[in-house]
Amino acid sequence: QVQLVESGGGLVQPGGSLRLSCAASGSIFSINAMGWYRQAPGKQRESVATITSGGSTNYADSVKGRFTISRDNANYTVYLQMDSLKPEDTAVYHCHIDGRVWYGNFLHTLDAWGQGTLVTVSS
Repeated sequence: QVQLVESGGGLVQPGGSLRLSCAASGSIFSINAMGWYRQAPGKQRESVATITSGGSTNYADSVKGRFTISRDNANYTVYLQMDSLKPEDTAVYHCHIDGRVWYGNFLHTLDAWGQGTLVTVSS
């Protein structure tokens, strides 16, 4: 079993910053891509930023230059530094990881989502 624990959400004024963290634990063999997704009220979930095991990153156009994704491979943790936040960044942010996990003596595909952390940008 693998668990993802997210933290760092909250209320911030426009122009402010927040840092989200997502730590994975369990019988993890390897993690490939890690990413952050968000879902605003009444909207579909969208990709915000992803990072591969090699460190290659990809960002949604709406957050380029303001958000930075990073990862700590030794601790199975992914971060999202969010600067210059705007009201339209308000959403529930979910982390996602994929890779391989041990089930007994066998490796299975890992595809896990965090429970979500609320980010509210408002004055």
